[in-house]
Amino acid sequence: MRVHVIGLGGGGGRIADRLAADSDGDPFLQGVNAFDTDSAALDALRSIGESRRYRFGDAAGGGGLDGDLHAARRLGDAHASELTRAMDDQQPSLAEAFVLVVGIGGGAGAGVAPALAEELTRLYDVPVYAVGVLPTPAESAPREPDPAHASATGDGSEDQPPERPLAEKNAARTLNALSDRCAAVFPFDNTEWLRPGETLVDARDRLNGVVAERMAALFGAGEADDAESTPQQVLDASDVARAVGDDGEIAAVGRATQAVEPPESGSRFGLGLFGSSEPAAVDTSAAVSAIETTIRKAARGKNTVEVPDGRADRTLLVVGGPPAWLNREAIADGRRWLADETGSGAILSGDAPVPGGDEVFALVVRSGIDEPARVREIRESIA
Repeated sequence: MRVHVIGLGGGGGRIADRLAADSDGDPFLQGVNAFDTDSAALDALRSIGESRRYRFGDAAGGGGLDGDLHAARRLGDAHASELTRAMDDQQPSLAEAFVLVVGIGGGAGAGVAPALAEELTRLYDVPVYAVGVLPTPAESAPREPDPAHASATGDGSEDQPPERPLAEKNAARTLNALSDRCAAVFPFDNTEWLRPGETLVDARDRLNGVVAERMAALFGAGEADDAESTPQQVLDASDVARAVGDDGEIAAVGRATQAVEPPESGSRFGLGLFGSSEPAAVDTSAAVSAIETTIRKAARGKNTVEVPDGRADRTLLVVGGPPAWLNREAIADGRRWLADETGSGAILSGDAPVPGGDEVFALVVRSGIDEPARVREIRESIA
């Protein structure tokens, strides 16, 4: 499906920039923009062209909003129409969905996202999805005392101010607003993805890469460059819309890969004496094992957000890799297993051939899931 991706604020802009870098030229990426009040944050982007970066909100003076969600909401309401016009050179009317990417614990991006979602919905008859990066608990907590910032008495008792004291409250309000205005919300839980002892600053590039990778795997699954990579079971925008719904529910994305040996070209006569572009057959048991393993890892491995008990109202499965490895019977068996695993009444699915690829992958998207614990904690911050 063709999507127009919009990175909002510092965090959203960096993820959109990473997606542009990794997926440049891919047919699913119909358009990409970055919008922010902070000139320096926009200037730091490398893969989104200057003409597609746009600073809004002169009232912010070219800087960030320091987590002031109320000020950001006012700017969002005032500038939403202006931002949609800034996208016009990329023919947004050709997009089959819009994807807003935003760190929902911040100010500028979180503030403008609901108004922009509402404006896009008014202008275009396609879904608006939100990819919302959740703040970690540490972002709202006071920092540890630092001797360099000791109090005037010299006893070191004065703490540094919290780094983002309103992050969780901002996230709760933004999550609620996006659920009201977007077809579906894809949270990304930074806390779950941090490694032991790793700080958010240290992990930022890696986590941005994970988000971009999963966005590309989902929205790019049905787009083929040529006849050789055309799926047998095509996944289109309506399938994604059916899977994730249109009522602002939370959706989770799981992905797994397994390296495989690309089949060598062989003779159609089986003698290896005549040149042929047809790949040699892949051992059936190896193909079945690879597909079964990746589907189970995608379902039970680390998702973008926790899936309580693995259950979901609706589930989407995409299996991809070298065409010779895409065993139809194994994929059908995987669908049946996934139906039992999730309790979903129906499993939507598609395949994604990758000629010359060296891995089999599975993507599992679940929507209508029970509320993840981290999302519940965030919502309760304003209860």
